Parts: sequence; structure tokens; C-alpha cells
Amino acid sequence: MSAIGVIYNLDGRPVERAEADSVMGTLSHRGGDGQGLWFDGPLGMGHMMKWTTVESLHEHLPLHDRESSLAITCDARIDNRNELIAQLQFGGKRKADITDSEVILQSYKKWGEDCLPRLIGDFVFAIWDGRERKLFCARDPLGIKHFYYSHKPGKLFALASEIKALLVIDRVSHSLDEEYLADYLVVNTENKVGTFYKDISRLPATHALTINDTGLKVWKYWGPESEEIRLRSDNEYHEAFLEKFTQAVSCRLRSAYPIGSTLSGGLDSSAVVCVAGKLLSDARREPIHSFSGIFPTTAKADPRIDEMKYMRSAIERSGCISHFVNADNVSPVKDLDRIIDHTDQPMGHLNVFMAFEIYKAVQKEGVRVLLTGHDGDCTVSYGYEDLELFVRRGWFLRLFKEASALKKNIPHPQHSMKYLAWHRGIKPVIPESMVTLWRAIRGRQIVKDDTPIFYPVHFEAVNEEFRNRIGIKERIRRFEKLSFPDNASRAESHWAVLTNGTFASMHEQSEKLAAAHGIEQRHPFFDRRLIEFCGRLPPGHRLY
Repeated sequence: MSAIGVIYNLDGRPVERAEADSVMGTLSHRGGDGQGLWFDGPLGMGHMMKWTTVESLHEHLPLHDRESSLAITCDARIDNRNELIAQLQFGGKRKADITDSEVILQSYKKWGEDCLPRLIGDFVFAIWDGRERKLFCARDPLGIKHFYYSHKPGKLFALASEIKALLVIDRVSHSLDEEYLADYLVVNTENKVGTFYKDISRLPATHALTINDTGLKVWKYWGPESEEIRLRSDNEYHEAFLEKFTQAVSCRLRSAYPIGSTLSGGLDSSAVVCVAGKLLSDARREPIHSFSGIFPTTAKADPRIDEMKYMRSAIERSGCISHFVNADNVSPVKDLDRIIDHTDQPMGHLNVFMAFEIYKAVQKEGVRVLLTGHDGDCTVSYGYEDLELFVRRGWFLRLFKEASALKKNIPHPQHSMKYLAWHRGIKPVIPESMVTLWRAIRGRQIVKDDTPIFYPVHFEAVNEEFRNRIGIKERIRRFEKLSFPDNASRAESHWAVLTNGTFASMHEQSEKLAAAHGIEQRHPFFDRRLIEFCGRLPPGHRLY
């Protein structure tokens, strides 16, 4: 966890040091272990360092390579660094002395912009090519690291880890973007580019950009492989999943400081804590610290919400050092001003006040790396989409067998055979034209407005004239189509769920609040390799 900033005067005038200092000074809460500035005429780049990995302890950024005239600033953790180091040239340098920024820079030197699909991990970076006078930037596939920028053609391009750093540049307007405000009010989270400021945009996850005196280019650089995985038995699928999941946890244990994890008692965080606990124990490293929000007063009123016994089970199994935060004593408005100041926007997720209190406890224990269980259920998937795939492949016996087993195994009002076999299995396969005809025959009203209003109370609460002036319904439909295209493969649809706008917003808010306490969050279930594996499982295996 660090901070980056770049100012590129497209009109050719040199970057003023005072302006660069002002940008990076605004991000000082994300550093504390070092800072740097580097200039090349109209371009200036900066970095605020917060050590987490062992390699970062001797990392100095921005890094300038005189031989190639390349310079880089980044906030990055490269998880497949060993694999990449084996393919790159480092002049006999010891692996332990090679920093992640060097891995990115050498990858760019070898493969150019095609290096991006090869990089696995959480990252944002900017590389200045002094010979071509071009800036090349990218954001990781899941959008765990953040990237805000302002572009004024022919005048200015600036980027930073947080919005507030761009607002100190006098050429960046503070004007409100009313379209994004409308999106926020009706909870249209699929706008992954806009912000509350007209002059400031977000680079979406899995996207890169280049900027030079000829203009700005933004593109998507990677997509998941969709070919189904074929193994010989259920046990082989189980073992393959465990291998991928263990790898996802293991690479996130790279730290020069104590490691922690959130622990709720649910399957996701418990799985992370138990696997991390075993890996650390096998390596004879300090046990992982677990941090849990608890509700003792509320639990007395309704014991059903008390997950303490599940937390205790994971704590005993993993051998972790446990810490509990009494969330009953935390007011949602206690740190509201600080939360808004750090997130650069109104509070969007109602439990951030509890997360903020947990981050305080994490910081107090000297933990700089915090694992989470977010969002295991979507990565592994509930598997309901398999019911539709059974129908598409003509596996009707399998459909009814699995629906019956699901109904029995997880008793729930919606787990009726009608819901599972018909509404989740057969009905989605029926052509829309036939559904429309059937409704007309039965005299049922045909709803023509297909706008997906997921939060009708929010929608109706917004001034109608304002909604219509902004064209909010059209915006909702357009962004929904962009995020979830009709022709997507199953693996692409799975990926779309995990890169949806709600997750993007949650990651941005929680990352900034963690950074305010000197903490880098890492999400094992948001490992590209693990997600791709789960998305390529044959029908039935995710459900099973």
C-alpha cells in the first residue's frame, strides 16, 4: 500500500516542483516510509512509500532506468514474480533484492504493452517512456488498487491514488458531475468511470491507457479464458480448487510485518484464516492475527445472530491470535467526517463505520497486511446458473436431481422445485418472443419498460424532473449492458459479477479507509487464477 501521482503538461511547459509537492503531500497518510519525486520536463511523477513486503524495504520510487529512458511509479504487489523473474533479465541480481516495480519495468521492456496479461496481482502503475514521450498506465484486473485521472486535451493529464490529490491542481475544476450524482442517488453503481467531479475520471479495472501529445487511448487488456476444465473425478476438482485457493492465500502472505485477517465466522473468512494459519505455521512464522466485529448486546436479544462459536472454531483450528471489536459500542456517525474525508465521497456502504473501527484495532497491533474473505461466495459461486446450463444441454434428469438435492440440503422458501427447476432452470432458456406471446394469450399485461430498477425506493425518492433531465433510466440500461453483455460466455459472466460496479465501489471505499490506518488489504478470493478456475468448471461442479 503506497500512493502514486503524475502530472503531465501536454502543452510542454515544465512541471513545477511546488505543484508536485502539493499533490503528493495530500497523499502523505498513505506513506511514512519514504517519498520521492522525479521530473522530465513536462512530466513529473511522485511516490509515497508504505512498506509491506520484504522487497519493498529497499525499494526507491519513482525508479528511473537511464539505459532505456524509462521511469516508473507504482502501487503494486506482483504475485507471480518468481515466474516472471525467471523469464526476465536482472543482471545476476538476487531474487530477494528484486522489487515488484523492477519486475513491472523489465516486463514492459521485454513485452511492451503486451506485458499486462502476464502480470498477476494487485497493481496500478505509470511508466514514462522518455524516448517516445509517452505515458503508459494500467490498473489490475479486479480493481483492488485505485486510479483517478484528469485529462484536458492539449493542456494537462494528471493521475493520483485518491481524488483529493487531483483537486489541489488549480487547472482541475471542482465542478459537480450531476450525472454521477444521479447515478449515486438511484444506486446505479455500474458507472465505473465517473466520479462526483466533472474533471475527474476512474480508470476501470482490467484497463490500460496511453497518453502523449496526439491524445488519450483507453482499452481493456485482458479477458478470462472460457474453455471448460475437464478432470477425471470430483476429487480431482476438489484438489485442484484447494491448490488454487492455497496459492491465492500463500502469495498474499508476503509481508515484512505481522499479518492479520478479518474473521466473521462465515465460510469465506474462516477458510482464509485456517489456510493462512497452516501456511504460516509450516513456515515457522508468527501466527496470523484475526480481527472480528462482535455484537454481544444484540446477541443477547437474539442469539441467532451470534457467530462466536464459529469464530472460536476457526481460531482453535488456525492457531491465530484473536482480537475482538465490540461493534455494539460503535456509532455510525462517530467518525463520519474522517470517513468522508478519506473516501472523497458520501458514505455508500452502511457498515464502513464498523470496518473503520476494526482498522483501528489492526493498526494498534502493528499489522500492515490484512487478509479478507471478500467475496468468496461469488468467486466459488452459488451455482444456480448450472440449473439453466443443464437445460441448455438437455440434461433434464440432472436438473431435477440437483434441484431436489438443493431443496433438501438447504431448506429455504425459495428452494421449491418450481423455483429451482422452472424459474432458474427451464424458464431462462425459453425465447423471449414465446414468453411475450404466452403472456398475451393469458391476457397478462406486457411490461414494456425493461429498465432494471434494483432499488425502487431510492429511485422514487429522487426528484422526477431531475431524473428525467439526466435521463437516468437510459443511463441505467446503458451501463447495465456494458457490465453484463448478452453475448458473454459463462466464464465472462462470472467475471462480470466479480468486477461489477458495487464491488468496485466497495473496494475503493474500504481500501482508502484501510490505507488511512497504514493497512494494505488483500483479498485471496479475488485472485485472478482462482476466479478463472471457478468460472471454467463444467455445469454442476460449482453447485455441487
